[in-house]
Amino acid sequence: MAFFKRELSPVERFESALKEKQAARQKLADRLGIAETVLGEKRAAAERLAVAGAANAQLDRAETNMRAVEERAKTLRAALAELDEQIASIEAMAAAIEQAAPGFGAGAAALVEAVTKSAASVPEATRFSTSVDAVRREVLAAADLICWELRSAAVRTRAGNANITHRAAPEPEQPAPAEIERQLIYTLSPLRWREGSEVRRVPAFALVGLPKTLLPVALRHQHVDHLNARRVQTLIHVHGSTGVNSDPDQDDPQLVDLDALAKDETESAQADVA
Repeated sequence: MAFFKRELSPVERFESALKEKQAARQKLADRLGIAETVLGEKRAAAERLAVAGAANAQLDRAETNMRAVEERAKTLRAALAELDEQIASIEAMAAAIEQAAPGFGAGAAALVEAVTKSAASVPEATRFSTSVDAVRREVLAAADLICWELRSAAVRTRAGNANITHRAAPEPEQPAPAEIERQLIYTLSPLRWREGSEVRRVPAFALVGLPKTLLPVALRHQHVDHLNARRVQTLIHVHGSTGVNSDPDQDDPQLVDLDALAKDETESAQADVA
């Protein structure tokens, strides 16, 4: 039994909402396609009866059947149009985020500048400005990512692309120990590392909270990249942010052991010093 439920990030909430709308749109589009096919058949049948001079009772039944299918197709078209309007509102949300992000960035930059340009040097103020600048970079990168996700997913949804709905949903992550500092990063390879007695495995092409102690080695070996990197935006457009395989097998030959990688680097550095 799960006693703790991990709070979804803004990107995950947006993705979840868009996936639900995409699934709903795909179902409506499928039903409309079937209705249009049946309508064509009913029209052709009514035409054949009329041309053949069928009895009035037969023609009445044919017209009644045709009108019922027409009404069903009309209802489905209206529902599809309404869903497309909702998707357009999501794109408008992305535009609003983009407009608000520069103001946030400018305000945070002004706070940092107020401290760094001060004649007095106060360690607490310097640490504060460093923290503010780090948060500013994280928020702006997250805003860019959210806007990219919203727009690309909205385009896929409107086009009826079902690729994102057939991807297996990621398993809920267990709550991380409070003492572990993490950074949201995008994986380029399936990764494995140990946290206490737990072994964590994450797929390639996924947003994960990687312990900051392992981040440098993962970046050096090109197994992860930052969210605002251009190639990450392209990979998210192609693969999404939940990974191509939500549960990599422990025997997967492509699985990269970050702990072993970090240990090898440390031993190599010690050998060089010796």
